[in-house]
Amino acid sequence: MIKFLSFTSGSCGNCYLISASDEKTGDKSAIIIDAGISMRMLKAQMLDHGLEPFGFDAVLVTHDHMDHIRHLGSWCKKLGKPVYATETLHRALSYHPFTAPWIGPCRRVLDDGWNDVAGFSVKYFHVPHDATETVGFGIRYGDRMLVLMTDLGSVPPEAAALARQADTVIIESNYDTGMLLGGSYPELLKKRIIEGYGHLSNADAAEAVRTFIHPGLKNLFLCHISGNNNTPKLAYDSMASTLRSLGTEPSEVHLRVLPRGVP
Repeated sequence: MIKFLSFTSGSCGNCYLISASDEKTGDKSAIIIDAGISMRMLKAQMLDHGLEPFGFDAVLVTHDHMDHIRHLGSWCKKLGKPVYATETLHRALSYHPFTAPWIGPCRRVLDDGWNDVAGFSVKYFHVPHDATETVGFGIRYGDRMLVLMTDLGSVPPEAAALARQADTVIIESNYDTGMLLGGSYPELLKKRIIEGYGHLSNADAAEAVRTFIHPGLKNLFLCHISGNNNTPKLAYDSMASTLRSLGTEPSEVHLRVLPRGVP
């Protein structure tokens, strides 16, 4: 059995947990993607959901923007969990003031292809975003597969190909184009968001799903919703409309919008 929990999703912080248990052997494992919340909040939320405090085996890192690594240094210092990232990203983390003093002993470099990470098979893929390097992940456990892609200006072919094999996809649906263009953000920031190395709009996310929806897709979660340029309803309605145009009801793929700041 696999469980997915979003602790928080958005510019306020990003942190997700994937846990798995083998019913035959009783073995359990868990990994976290990104470290955008404090240890105190992580402990409280894990307890609230009946999980062992800090009961995870490893951390995966998508990129080095602050809302994804803000608390990674303190996690390394106090917990010492292995941190898996690409060689390029680990090099950046070794110099980042929030992680440099503590990341060394926790450093684990992901190879190309599938990696064994605490009992999960993990494959990274590059996505366009204006960080040092940004990746998404395909994560397998037994015959189940989850794909997470957040903070990306477009969906590359490798990401879509993995999503076509996954039963669960977490994809960014960051902004509504009308809200962004008509909003108060400076023009340079609007340009940064809307061009190819920023974020996916609701329409972009919906169009991406057209390229990878398949009969085995059971869960579709929309992440990293903007607090200024989007609403959960707009994100949901945009994706629901696209699904219906493809002959699929939102309930058939368990369409959910992951909230900001709460699990």
